[in-house]
Amino acid sequence: MLGVSSAPISKEAGPATADSRPRRSVSILTRWLREPLLHFLVIGLALFGLYSYMNRGRGDIASPTQIVLSLEELRTMQMYFESQWRRPPTPQEFQAMVEDKIKEEVLYREGLVMELDKGDTIVKRRMAQKVQFLAEDIATAHEPSSEELKTWFEENNNKFALPSRYSFRHVYFSPDKRGINARDDATKALARIAGQSEDSPLIASADRFMFQDYYGDRTPSAIAKEFGPQFAVALEKLKPGSWQGPIESGYGWHLVLVDTVIPGRVPALEEVESEVKTAWLSEQKAQAWERVYKSLRSKYTVLLPAPPDKQTASAPPPPPKKEISTTSGEGL
Repeated sequence: MLGVSSAPISKEAGPATADSRPRRSVSILTRWLREPLLHFLVIGLALFGLYSYMNRGRGDIASPTQIVLSLEELRTMQMYFESQWRRPPTPQEFQAMVEDKIKEEVLYREGLVMELDKGDTIVKRRMAQKVQFLAEDIATAHEPSSEELKTWFEENNNKFALPSRYSFRHVYFSPDKRGINARDDATKALARIAGQSEDSPLIASADRFMFQDYYGDRTPSAIAKEFGPQFAVALEKLKPGSWQGPIESGYGWHLVLVDTVIPGRVPALEEVESEVKTAWLSEQKAQAWERVYKSLRSKYTVLLPAPPDKQTASAPPPPPKKEISTTSGEGL
């Protein structure tokens, strides 16, 4: 009985299972179509496709007819305007700056197409400078440590030596007024005022100087600019506290009383640390550029014309050819 009764049941169950499969697939598909995540993915793919279509040609290699200004470039333009005019640009002014930038890029690209950069000395020089600047910038990226700066300063401290400083007064004897007697008059005046104070009435016998009578806290280089190198060298040899001379300058003859002398010295690193760091960086830049250039130079072979032969160079030029006429008057 069990075997007979189970057969009809199995025959009816077969068709029912087959019919339920399409309904179950439709149900799953309907449920997926209603899923918000699917909607999000479809919209995202659509937007991505639209963006790719609208921005075709804007890959890593930009189109030669496409000019792209970055946000950083626009900010730099605005900052430059504000630093120059102390105010932000108006919309019209900013648009004009943008258009100027575009014009520059358009003309630059057109110039490249026309090969205007070829054989241009100014362009070559500018590009050479940019290569050098890049090499130097790499060197300045390294900040010196305290120990590096100290060691370098000990080896180069003479570059930062502070010069001596002089304070002095003088009396002037003009060659324009005294002629060839200017030096002799200064020598005679020195004999009279020797041992006198700086405000001795005998000083009134000197001539009026066009600038100052007293110069305080001057370095030798500053004195040389005022009176000439010869005067500055002679003044450095004078002892303070008494009238001495005469000393010649570019203006004439002088008697000089050195008031005070502050001797030169080498400062401590702490006094000139910022200047030392600047000099260290400058030296590093120069050394880095020298290394880079030697490396670049080694890749090239330079061909120069041979020097002219001495006999060829000293030989006179050949005489000009003359036309020889025949008896009939026709040239050969």
